[in-house]
Amino acid sequence: MNDRITLTGLRVPGRHGVYDFEREQGQDFVVDVALELDTTPAATTDDVSDTVDYGDLANALAKVVGGEPVSLLETLAARLAEVCLADPRVLAADVTVHKPQAPIPLAFTDVSVSIRRSR
Repeated sequence: MNDRITLTGLRVPGRHGVYDFEREQGQDFVVDVALELDTTPAATTDDVSDTVDYGDLANALAKVVGGEPVSLLETLAARLAEVCLADPRVLAADVTVHKPQAPIPLAFTDVSVSIRRSR
């Protein structure tokens, strides 16, 4: 399947991290997802109910990022992938979680974890 719905740069505050101060102070996380699915039904009917509504998806992902803290980006990415795969039309999901304010004592642009999950 070559059809994809992509949501890039979803910025949500969260309290994830290994250190106590990360959970207390929180920071922004940035999420990118790409869903593989057949968009033919939606293209045929021109009806949003025949595809994944990316607004609903964004809200569901934001709820996870803003919800229960986890220590690792790997865990957060896996939980976000579960959200993406909750819709049975989604065959696979690529998820990247960025932590641009990670506690690294050197200059850097970004830290991220990327995973792919499929049925």
